[in-house]
Amino acid sequence: MDDFEGMALALAEGRKALWRSAPNPPVGCALVRDGQVIATGHTAEVGGPHAEATALADLHARGGHARGATAYVTLEPCSHHGRTPPCADALVRERVARVVVALADPNPLVAGRGVERLRAAGIDVTLLPPGHPQARAARDTMIGFLSRMVRQRPWVRMKIAGSLDGRTALDNGESQWITGPDARADGHAWRARATAVMTGVGTVLDDDPRLDVRAVQTPRQPWRVVLDTHWRTPPGSRLLQAPGSALVYGSAEPGSEAAARRQALADTGATVVDAPAGEGGRPDLAWVLSDLADRGVNELHLEAGARLNASLIQAGWVDEFLLYLAPKLIGPGRALADLPPLARLADATTLRFVDAALVGDDLRIVARPPGRELF
Repeated sequence: MDDFEGMALALAEGRKALWRSAPNPPVGCALVRDGQVIATGHTAEVGGPHAEATALADLHARGGHARGATAYVTLEPCSHHGRTPPCADALVRERVARVVVALADPNPLVAGRGVERLRAAGIDVTLLPPGHPQARAARDTMIGFLSRMVRQRPWVRMKIAGSLDGRTALDNGESQWITGPDARADGHAWRARATAVMTGVGTVLDDDPRLDVRAVQTPRQPWRVVLDTHWRTPPGSRLLQAPGSALVYGSAEPGSEAAARRQALADTGATVVDAPAGEGGRPDLAWVLSDLADRGVNELHLEAGARLNASLIQAGWVDEFLLYLAPKLIGPGRALADLPPLARLADATTLRFVDAALVGDDLRIVARPPGRELF
């Protein structure tokens, strides 16, 4: 087994942690000796063991040891005491011969110290160059964690389902269902990997969405987040009652008529947060994203209406677009985003296609602003 195959196993393990590890990164590990895989592991739920510790525990439970093995890990082994002991120390104790790392950890608590500790113990360490395809694959798996560490804000993914002519609903608001069941289930899988799902109060009032994960199995439910300037979310809204936790950001002044509505929301068990007012008196988006990062949100999944979509796009907060297009032509209807008219085509928002695939009868497109992930 060569290094590419060993790292491929570690990457596959890391993807298993996508729905469970946040706020920790979804890391995978594979232990190989004499060309044979002796153990694999991935990051557990927060507070549980990291990928290296999981692999080593599995190996020990079967009476094995890692002496002389090569460890393939998708992120630099941690070197600090957090909720769990340092993984770099565990690898040193096991006397592994070599460690191949896909990505350096930008967490200031690690930031190269893990590699230094391994090398100081005489372990051969190979760090993949940033342009290596497996380094890029590891980045995509951990993009939310990397964004939170480097930019202090989540990776923001906007999900939109629409017709081939770019309509998300008819003029009368009817939208169930433009896309098919396979696309809807796929959308729930993307919800499941996010730490939080966000919408605006307009969508809550119009559609009363649940915003939880139902179409796929998941070990945890993401936060459900509402941007609600005047605390207009009805206390009986389904997203306040679904499994998991809800978070409502408002910016109405204390002592106003909105104060009673704010208290009614708090009485439901939702977390209500007074955000500073930004444009138009609405919650300041930069502040909200920073606060979500402070709460451990790695990936923020947006499912909002055309107005909020436009505000986020125009402000440059959207890192990735997840677009499902149904093979239907609707004609007049509601747009993907209420963007203003442009005077010049050169002023259009330019994106780079990352992936395109058929999901059932619908087309799923993933696109990003050029260079957005280079942080």
